[in-house]
Amino acid sequence: MGILVKLQAFEGPLDLLLHLIEKNKIDIYDIPIVEITDQYLEYVNTMDKTDLNIISEFLVMAATLIDIKSRMLLPKQVDEDGNDIDPRQELVNKLIEYKLYKYMSHELADKQNYANKALYKQPSIPKEVAKYEPPVDLDKLLKDVSLERMAIVFESVLRRQEDKIDKMRAGFGKIEKEEISLPDKITYIKKYAGKQKKFSFRQILEKQESKMEVIVTFLAVLELMKVGKINIVQDHIFDDILISTT
Repeated sequence: MGILVKLQAFEGPLDLLLHLIEKNKIDIYDIPIVEITDQYLEYVNTMDKTDLNIISEFLVMAATLIDIKSRMLLPKQVDEDGNDIDPRQELVNKLIEYKLYKYMSHELADKQNYANKALYKQPSIPKEVAKYEPPVDLDKLLKDVSLERMAIVFESVLRRQEDKIDKMRAGFGKIEKEEISLPDKITYIKKYAGKQKKFSFRQILEKQESKMEVIVTFLAVLELMKVGKINIVQDHIFDDILISTT
């Protein structure tokens, strides 16, 4: 069941006073008590006198206003600190408090109205977005290892592959092997890493049988680094570069 928030005009004496202050554009901290009292009494005189419960509240406020009006005609009183005592201060405090609660009630009423228009939708993320993985920070992944250092190892292994070629037999022709694909090498390194957990970058290159295999293996290592499937570490600058699974 919803909460009913309703404030009718002049619901009480404070509501009437606040209306008169706003209507006359009066500073609430400096109420002209004579003018406000006269207007307040005019309204009370027009009220239905049959409901004593309601009229009694307004009459009490009327008596309070007349009392304040009378005290303002007397010489000013001072407090213990020597400051002037304003007979209106207690009434001002009540009006400010009432005004605050009145505005709060309006805010609650607005929220209730907006809540009736609110719709809830279950979160739905496209499959393409759900599968997205942020790009890997290669600088963070490599840490103290540089691509330049990896390139040096790669080139040295390539030279060794060239040294293995028999110069005499190279001219007799060769048997072409099946083309080496990058996806195959990526799968190969994944399986190898799953068994070894940590292994030498140089050794994995040296295990390859041809120059082309070395090149494709090197590319496969770079690709797995890029997608964050393997880590590259080097404890000291001249130590072997090690590969481990993430």
